[in-house]
Amino acid sequence: MGVVSYSMEVSTSISPARMFKAFVLDDKLIPTILQQAIKSVETVEGDGGPGTIKLVHFGDASTFNSVKHRVDELDKEKLRYSYTIIEGDALMGALEKITNELKFEAGQGGGCVCKSTSK
Repeated sequence: MGVVSYSMEVSTSISPARMFKAFVLDDKLIPTILQQAIKSVETVEGDGGPGTIKLVHFGDASTFNSVKHRVDELDKEKLRYSYTIIEGDALMGALEKITNELKFEAGQGGGCVCKSTSK
């Protein structure tokens, strides 16, 4: 079985710490801001740290319904987060898993460069 990797970077004027808090730590914020993309995020098992299982329900704009993912890394000091999708229709019945790694680094003018890699 092969591995496909996809990476992207996005720059924003928002600080790395605020972006990390919004996208990683606050499970209620993204469903409020991006209701069409994500309906809800709920913790099924764990305390939010590594090993935690979360269930994400997608919004009407998504072609997928839901996924379960396992938190692999949560580093609040280095602003790094990684998780693995272990269940759900986003795996399309053909993929074993999808691993996502997020890094939030300092950008120009106090902003942030968000780096994402999916495998």
